[in-house]
Amino acid sequence: MRTVIHFDMDAFFASVEQLDDPDLRGKPVLVGARSRRGVVTAASYEARPTGARSAMSMVEALRRCPDAIVVPPRRARYSEVSHRVFEVFRRYTPMVEGLSVDEAFLDVTGSRALFGPGPEIARLIKEDIRGEIGLTGSAGVAPNKFVAKIASDLDKPDGLTVVPHDDAAGFLAPLPLERMWRVGPKARVRLRTAGMKTIGDLARADVRTLETLMGSWGPIARQLARGIDDRPVVVGRPPKSLGSEATFEQDLTTTEALLKPILRQSMQVADRLVNKGLWAEVVTLKLKYGDHQIRTRQASLARAVSDTDAIFQTCSELLGRFEEIASGVRLTGVSVSSLTKRPDEGLFPDVDRERRERLAATTRALRERFGTAGVTRASLIAEPDDGGDSLG
Repeated sequence: MRTVIHFDMDAFFASVEQLDDPDLRGKPVLVGARSRRGVVTAASYEARPTGARSAMSMVEALRRCPDAIVVPPRRARYSEVSHRVFEVFRRYTPMVEGLSVDEAFLDVTGSRALFGPGPEIARLIKEDIRGEIGLTGSAGVAPNKFVAKIASDLDKPDGLTVVPHDDAAGFLAPLPLERMWRVGPKARVRLRTAGMKTIGDLARADVRTLETLMGSWGPIARQLARGIDDRPVVVGRPPKSLGSEATFEQDLTTTEALLKPILRQSMQVADRLVNKGLWAEVVTLKLKYGDHQIRTRQASLARAVSDTDAIFQTCSELLGRFEEIASGVRLTGVSVSSLTKRPDEGLFPDVDRERRERLAATTRALRERFGTAGVTRASLIAEPDDGGDSLG
């Protein structure tokens, strides 16, 4: 029987800030930009009883938790700590599927003979992370990924929830629909209108009824609700996309003003591509206007790229395809997709691309050594970084 652990670090970004600054420990901490349009990246557990949470506007979070201490995100530091956490994971199994910097699935089926049953392995991992790094995480141990992920969220922070191999359906049955993966608010309203309140109700529902209420996702959701999930833990799967975006204090109304944040975001995305050894074949530029309407433009490239100049040049061209910039833009986002570990070299070597990629790797290494201010584009000097990042 397969044993899967879902491990989720507790309030990871905020916990790292509290780890590095003892004065923050035991106090409500919000990670993000303290600005009119800032968004909370993470909220410590001390802040959460007030209703402050991640993805909330900073203004609203501070209204709910006025005593919170706001600290700017330090993504390089979070990446460093994440690397140490994943080193602990791989100490117990090579079958690790990272979902984000602070979350992963571990298939420990083959590790039980060496380290003991799944709950014991989860306990050892928690002890190692606490003892060596100083952070806590919550784990769910179950026969598959879906059940393990739900289990890990039931006893946070610093929790350990074990689901018996022969009773996954029984474990899920009494849980409310809100715990169900990929069942959003609109679908929950439809299901509740049809008389379903728990995951068990969903598991017992007729397939045709679920198809009517949820479309093609209905039968799959029914299987998951019954504790059936055959998806394997996938090792080394590259992310589907990488991106960076920024929200501005004041709406920007000219192409020239927009190019600076787009250049910074192109550089951040290029750094992540280099860091992961990936190349991108598609570049997407997103604008959110002052009225909150979102528009995107996308370009497929003749050759995969991983450097700032190529990404920025593509975004500059895409920017010309947007209308009504003069009405005001509150957010820009640069992302890349169709990622590959092996770029298509074509019939002839691309000397310019090779030069740009060497430059990208060099500048990234210098930024890692001297900090983000160590090496940057001249056009970005003295320009505040008031945005956020995304990894999907």
